[in-house]
Amino acid sequence: MGAIHTKCRSNARLDGKTAVVTGSNSGIGKCTAEDFYKRGARVIMACRSLTKAKEAAEDIRRNSANLHDLGEIVIVELNLASMKSIRNCANKLLDEEKEINLLINNAGVMFSPLSRTEDGFETQFGTNHLGHFLLTLLLLPKLVACRPARVVNVSSVGHKLLTGSMKFDDLNWTHRSYSAYQAYYQSKVANILFAKELAIKLNDAGVEGVTTYSLHPGVIDTELFRHFDRTIFYGVTWIVNNIGKYFIKSPKQGAQTTIHCAIDEDAGKETGLYYADCKPATSSSKSNNNEYARKLWDVSLEMVGFPANYDPFVNKE
Repeated sequence: MGAIHTKCRSNARLDGKTAVVTGSNSGIGKCTAEDFYKRGARVIMACRSLTKAKEAAEDIRRNSANLHDLGEIVIVELNLASMKSIRNCANKLLDEEKEINLLINNAGVMFSPLSRTEDGFETQFGTNHLGHFLLTLLLLPKLVACRPARVVNVSSVGHKLLTGSMKFDDLNWTHRSYSAYQAYYQSKVANILFAKELAIKLNDAGVEGVTTYSLHPGVIDTELFRHFDRTIFYGVTWIVNNIGKYFIKSPKQGAQTTIHCAIDEDAGKETGLYYADCKPATSSSKSNNNEYARKLWDVSLEMVGFPANYDPFVNKE
C-alpha cells in the first residue's frame, strides 16, 4: 500500500504576512517556505547554514519565476543547538521585522549518535524541542501583537514509540544508557506537549487569536535519514531509499499538513491539536498528558535559563 498523499486544499493568500520557517533550506521546510512565498508571504528562512539557505532561496525563486504576486525571501542564521544563536536570531527578528504571523518550528535531527549541543543538552532533545521552545517564547510577544498568528510544531508519528514514561529527571540522557531512537521519540513527544501546553497557557492568559498545532508530516524522503547507517545498522539507508520509496512521501507531499495547519481556515478555529494528513488525529496518551505538559514547560523554562514565573506574553524590550 502506498503512502497517503493528502493535499492542503486551502487557497488562502498570505499577502502582507510574515512567516518564520526553521530548517527551510531542504526537505519539507524548503517546500513549506516555497508554498508560503507563492502565496505572497514574506518568508524568513531561519537556517544553520547560510550558504545552503541562499542556494535553497535561489531554487525557490527559479521554481516561481513564471508566477505573479509572489512574496519575499529573507535569510537569517539560526543554529538551534546554540542558545546564543537562538537569542541572536530572535533579537534580529524582533528588531527588524514589523510583523511575525506564522512560526513554523520545522528543523530537526533524527536518530543521531550521542552528542551534546553547545550548551550541553542531548542533541535531539536540545535541537528538536528546547531550541524551538526558546525561539517560540522569545518571539511570542511579537506573535501576540500581530494576531491572528499561528505556531506550528513538526513532530512525528514516531512519538508513539516512546517506551515508558517521560524521564523528566534525565531528559539529557546523562544517567541512563543512550538510545538514539528513544531520544528522538522523546523529543517528538515534547513537540506535541509544548503545542498543547502553549495553547493552554494562551487560553489561561486570555490571549485570543494565537493558535498552536503539532503534526506528523508522514514518512518523508529527506536528509533526516543521514544517521541511519550509524545508529541502526549499515545498509539501512539503502533499504529506505530503494524499498521505502514505495511508501515514503516526497518533501512536497510531506509539507502539506504543515501548510494546512498554517493557513487552513477551519484549522484556525482550533488550537493545541495534533494533525496528520491534513486533519486532527489521535496522538499517544503520553503526549496528551496534561501533567506531562505542565512539567515539561516548567523543566524547559529552567533549562533555557528563564525564571519559573516567566511571563511569555509580555514584550521584554
